[in-house]
Formats: sequence, structure tokens, C-alpha cells
Amino acid sequence: MSESGCPFCNVSEEDIILKNDKCFAIFDKYPVSKGHMLIVPYRHFSNFFDATYDEISAIYRLVYEAKAYLDKEFSPDGYNLGVNIGEAAGQTIPHMHIHLIPRYKGDMDDPRGGVRGVIPSKRVYPS
Repeated sequence: MSESGCPFCNVSEEDIILKNDKCFAIFDKYPVSKGHMLIVPYRHFSNFFDATYDEISAIYRLVYEAKAYLDKEFSPDGYNLGVNIGEAAGQTIPHMHIHLIPRYKGDMDDPRGGVRGVIPSKRVYPS
């Protein structure tokens, strides 16, 4: 199942870095850090919770392969792993995908709070 206007349903084979039978990994066109990758299922659906167990298994296998690739190519100091589900959570492309974002020491003054930063006033834990 694919959508003609979906950028993930129309990815060029030459842009695919890694793949398996259910999903593929590409570099994000608007990366937040060097090596920012997206893990995308071939099947077009928008919501992570609509993925089959086989798709979830394949997606997470590819996340591990992508991490190994990024470790070798870029040697990041850490990672953020995230998925936006729905417009209220910031999803802008209605094709499910997971962000694997390499993090580097010094890329932020104070990275504490990590993914809590999706709501900036909640990122830092109270003292």
C-alpha cells in the first residue's frame, strides 16, 4: 500500500542506506544532527500503533543495524530515539517513521531531559 504524494513511499533506492524486508533506513533531509536517520516501513500507514508485530520487530532490528552503522561512521556520544504519533505530537508526514538521532557532547549546553524537550518548559527536571 502506498500513497502517490508520500515522500516515504517514493524514496529513491539510491537514498536507502540500510533495509530489510519490511522497512528501510535513510538520512533525514532536515537533520538535527550529523547522521540523523529515519527508519521507515515500506507499508504506508501513519500510526506506530497500527504496525504489525512483524513490522515492529523488523523496525527495531533495523534500528540496531542503523545504530551500528552510525557508531562506525560518526562515533556519536549518545542517541535519541523517537516517533511522533499524530499532529498534536508534531507528526508532519503521515507515514510512520522512527527518528534515530545521534548526539554529540557539546551539541547542547545542557542535554538533561532529552526527549522531554518536546515541551521545552518540561525538559529540565525541577530541583
